[in-house]
This record gives sequence, structure tokens and C-alpha cells, in this order.
Amino acid sequence: MNTSTINKPANSSLIPMMIIGGLFFIFGFITWLNGALVPFLQIVCDLNEIQAILIASTFYFAYVVMALPMAFVLEYTGYRKAMSVGLGLIALGCIMYIPAAQSQSFLLFLAAQFCLGTGLTLLQTASNPYIVKIGPEETAAVRISIMGILNKFAGVIAPIVFTSLVLGEFSGVTAQSIALLSEAERVTQITALADGLIVPYTGMAIALSILALALLKSGLPELNLNASDANAEIGAPVASGPITTKALFAFPHLVLGVATLFVYVGVEVIAGDTIGLFGSSLGLANATTLTSYTMAFMVIGYVIGLMVIPRLMTERQALLGSAVLGMILSIAVVFSSSTSTAVSSVLWGWTGIGLLPDTITFVALLGFANAIVWPAIWPLALKGLGELTAKGSALLIMGIAGGALLPLVYGALSSMVGNQNAYWMMLPCYLFIFYYALIGCRKAPSGQYRS
Repeated sequence: MNTSTINKPANSSLIPMMIIGGLFFIFGFITWLNGALVPFLQIVCDLNEIQAILIASTFYFAYVVMALPMAFVLEYTGYRKAMSVGLGLIALGCIMYIPAAQSQSFLLFLAAQFCLGTGLTLLQTASNPYIVKIGPEETAAVRISIMGILNKFAGVIAPIVFTSLVLGEFSGVTAQSIALLSEAERVTQITALADGLIVPYTGMAIALSILALALLKSGLPELNLNASDANAEIGAPVASGPITTKALFAFPHLVLGVATLFVYVGVEVIAGDTIGLFGSSLGLANATTLTSYTMAFMVIGYVIGLMVIPRLMTERQALLGSAVLGMILSIAVVFSSSTSTAVSSVLWGWTGIGLLPDTITFVALLGFANAIVWPAIWPLALKGLGELTAKGSALLIMGIAGGALLPLVYGALSSMVGNQNAYWMMLPCYLFIFYYALIGCRKAPSGQYRS
């Protein structure tokens, strides 16, 4: 097979970026629906705190269970076909929501979530290295930031769309208001809430199936990664040859990057998906929309990152700053008031947007601290991997398991010390991110991979 590279003009990556950008929007929308689903399904399936968080955790468990199998799928099919298969799996997960809603079965909802997570695992494994490698290494964080803006913008609108389409006239329903109804009224209202899932998820399944076929026929160029060059060529044949997973552990900056993504995704999911539960416990109306606040601050963070990286600071410096801000905000969540709305009054009260208690506002602000972490870690962790990039990406994707495990730790802590005090667990997570930015990302590879 001819693997010679061809010089491409700079704008050759524009169309691929637009296609991948659309995919980032899609899996952002699907991912951050969890923030609305958690308090919603807590009502529909009558769940306790830990069971409710398990709805989101099962979604992320798929990443650790399916990451390496999906990496083999990626190597077998190539990037374009893998992305199409991923969309198909997400469509299947949406279809599974129909019998889950009709039966109000907690286990069926978990199975549907796992299927959705599996599809997104394949999409993430393919799309993240693609966007890192189709341009200059020094601007990789910028490209990921653009993708992140699309991803988190989808996260802003997903809970709002969910509340509008699914809840409708029941948008003000809370667990407390349901408890006040008679048994017959409660059953009727819960059935109506569950049935509200059927039409939107059927529509998403159809749309995703069409997109999967369109992507397959799109002509998206393949990505070629070879051993002698850590950068990639688009439109060249994919290099073949055996690659051992064991070789990845010769790169400590990659292994530590996986651990850093583990704790990062954990705190990102806690900030995005538990804010609704926290707000519900405080009796706030429309708790299913609170994730939108966290995502809005993430979008703002991505936009700022896009402007300052690499012009004013490096990816590593941005990661350091994000970790420090995360530590400060985590402490603020614990010690701030759950009755005062002073902070949100200052930040957005003048816009007419609804105010939030200070402690909820600080949870939302964690979105700003988290925004640059993902786009900074990926290029730092994949640097110098060459032909190992696909499996290195799969290993990094396994770090997303933090989104499955750490929220469960939060749920267990919240049942013991309360929702607000449970946010103490965020502090050591941000300390580890700080360590990776300061030291971990600079550790040199060992053995034959040492330059």
C-alpha cells in the first residue's frame, strides 16, 4: 500500500472540521441531556439520590467498558466509518428509551444509557484525535476549543429543549409536589411525564440514523498516523501494522493524562449533572434546566480560551489556571449561602435571567473553571505518540469513567453529609489536575520511545 504523504493546502482541514464540529454538537446534546434526565427520572422511577446519579454514571461506565473494543473497531473500519457506526449506536439507544418510558423501568433506562454511552465512546475515540491531528500541534487546543464551544452550547440548550418538549405543562413539577398528590393522581402524572419521552426520542433516533448514512457518504478524508511523524495527513491511506497496547505505558505523560481526565470528567459531570439534584433538594422550580447555567459558563470559558491560547498563554498555563480556579470555587460552594442570591444578582441579575442561590451559582461557575481542561489535556497527553495515537486516544477515553464513578462518590457523600458538603470531594480532584499541569505532562517517555 502506498503511504506517501501529500502536502495539502491549509484550508483542506476546513470541511473535516465542519463535519466533526457537527458531531461534537450532537454528542454534546446527548451527553448533557443527563443533567435534565437525572432529576426527571428520579421522579418517574421514584429513585433515591444514588440511584438517580446511577442514570448518569451508567452512561459513563460505557466509556471504560467499551473504549478498547471501540478502538479495535476504529482500527478496522477507519475514522469515517467508525463515526457513522457510533451515530447508529446512539440512534439505537434513543429507540430503547421508548419501551423504557412505556414501562417506567429503571433497568431499561440504564440499558438505554449504556447503549448511548457506547456510541459516544466510538465517536469520541475517533473524533478527538482527528481534530488534534488535522492541523499544527501548537493550535490543537484552539481547534478542540472550537469543538468544545459547539459541544457545550449544545449542553446549554439540551436541558431547555428537554424541559420544553418532555415536561411541557409539567415543567414546574418537583419531587415535593408529586408527594403531595393522591396515589391515583400521582400515577396519572408520572405516566404522563414518562410518555413525554417517546416522541422526542423517536425523532432523535430517526435524525441520527439519517446523519449516520449521510456521514458514511460524506467523503470525509481518512487520517493517517505513522510512526515517524506525530502529526497526521488527511486523505492519505491509513498505515497498517501491529501496535501493542503495552507500548502505551512507556509514555508516563499519557498514563497520567488518563488519570487527569478521570478526575476532570468526574468533576465536570458533578458540576453539570448534580446541580439539578442539588437545586431540587432546595425546592427550586425547573431544576431540570439548571445544567444550562453550568454549560453556559463552560461556553464562556471556551470562547475566552479560544482567544488567549496560544496567543497569551500555553495549554499548560491554561490548565494550571483552571485547576487553581476550580479549587477556589469548590471551597466557595461549601461555604456560601443557600438562601442568598447576591452572586447571581451581580453576575446576571441585570439581564432578567432568573436568580439562583449563591451555592448553586458557584456550582454553575465550576463550568467556567472546567472549560479549558479537556482541550488542554488532549494535546499534552497525545504528544509524540505517532502510530500509537488511536490506542492512546482510546486509553484517554477510558478516563471518562471518572464521570461514572466520582458522581457516585458524591451521591454517597451527599446521603451522609448533605448535598452542599459533598462538594468537598472536588478539592483533591483539582489538586491532581494542578499536579499534571505542573509536573505530570512533562514526564519523558521511557525505553525505545525516548527521544
